[in-house]
Amino acid sequence: MATLVPTKPSSAIKVFFSAGFRPFFLFGALQPAVMIALWVPWFLGFLHLPSALPPIAWHQHELLFGYVPAVIAGFLLTAVPNWTGRKPLSGWPLLLLFALWLAGRLAIACSEQIGINLALIVAAAFLPVLAVIVLRELVLSGNRRNYKVVLVLSVLSVSELLFFYEVDRFGFVEIADRLAIATIILLIAIIGGRIIPIFTANWLRQRNSGRLPPAFDRFDLACMGLTFVALAAWPVAARVEPIVLPTGILMLLAGSAQFARQLRWAPFRTFAEPLVTILHLAFLFVPAGFLLLGVALLLDDAGLQTAGVHAWTVGAIGGMTLAVMTRATRGHSGQALHAPLSTVLAIYAPVMTAAFARLASALMPEQTMLLLPLAGVCWSVAFLGFALLYGRMLLGRRSPP
Repeated sequence: MATLVPTKPSSAIKVFFSAGFRPFFLFGALQPAVMIALWVPWFLGFLHLPSALPPIAWHQHELLFGYVPAVIAGFLLTAVPNWTGRKPLSGWPLLLLFALWLAGRLAIACSEQIGINLALIVAAAFLPVLAVIVLRELVLSGNRRNYKVVLVLSVLSVSELLFFYEVDRFGFVEIADRLAIATIILLIAIIGGRIIPIFTANWLRQRNSGRLPPAFDRFDLACMGLTFVALAAWPVAARVEPIVLPTGILMLLAGSAQFARQLRWAPFRTFAEPLVTILHLAFLFVPAGFLLLGVALLLDDAGLQTAGVHAWTVGAIGGMTLAVMTRATRGHSGQALHAPLSTVLAIYAPVMTAAFARLASALMPEQTMLLLPLAGVCWSVAFLGFALLYGRMLLGRRSPP
């Protein structure tokens, strides 16, 4: 196993900005930890932040358009060079892109002082800039098959503009958050559906452990088609009453399909390796969210709707991003692809606890004062755990073999 070589400060900075996953994974983990640590007491009335956004809107924005784009940036800026064969973004260009993301977080947090319009301009600039950088690399290399990632970034960017419009026009968000969540969940269903069976098969193959998960086939394609239709209908159903019930049925069908799809990946045979198991646990919240939201739409149940949304945001998005960040960081830092007990206890267990506590608080609102802080503490612990345990890998340098 590789070890980490200490570096001088100037050299450490060069290493830190040598690849996109380093700054964006580290600060992408610190941001949601600090965000929730501030938001829970703000939401419960014990604190006030100098943001022009209401507490719930600030929480939604910073998760969907702060944290998630940081993780996407870290992933894409590392993956695109592999797709294109071109040099990765590094040095001053990477530093400036990271500074733009960080400026957006500070602008939104202090928008009460600097004005919401200026904050909007600063915060909304990151996704289009990232999209242009990725598109440029794909065009110059002739890599057309991955243009779809630029489309995802574009939809998220449009969602952010719609988010600010809804807050300004109505004082709350109804469509933009659904559009952003649907886009991210579709991305998780696509990428998770590719990497989870592959990583599971690789691990099972090393153990000579029987049947391997099947490759992507027509069944997966049918599941993804149904998933796309259900996710596309969900934001529209927020304003178009006649499609609410059909959307609920689509959600139930998509959830059942994704659950059946996941069962084909041999999730119950991965418990000996938490680095693989966490991918399955996090993905399980994808079908769970569909099923909860489907029932919520059919019964017009606000509690189930909140539970379904947080199954996706805390369980699927939080869990899957931490799973990918831990695996990618270990791989790119020359560490063994194994999650030690410290990772399980400090990262995986807390984020899963946060997910279940947040769902429970939605289903049992009378216990909100207990369960919501518990979910917030566990969420922050998980992301701080990543920053502490994996920060040294992100800041360090891989030693020669």
